[in-house]
Amino acid sequence: MRLYIIVTCAFIAQIIAQAAIADDNFHGIIESRPDGKAGTWVVGGRTLNVTVNTDLREEHLPLRVGACAEVEIEDGLVEEIESESPRDCAW
Repeated sequence: MRLYIIVTCAFIAQIIAQAAIADDNFHGIIESRPDGKAGTWVVGGRTLNVTVNTDLREEHLPLRVGACAEVEIEDGLVEEIESESPRDCAW
């Protein structure tokens, strides 16, 4: 019975963690990105799968390696990456 409770609690914790990252906004430094739009980006230490449907906004600065960006994730998909002022990534 104890093992069942432990496994059930672990399963519930995993579901809660997945729901928490399904919708997320965060700021971070662009560490790497592909030459084009779609592909694997690394922002703030997080690996992101960016698609042709992701909205890229370069209102403050170009979205290049070393720039500060805000990432919006909805339903587990990267919806938008927007350049931000460097002060928004200062800790």
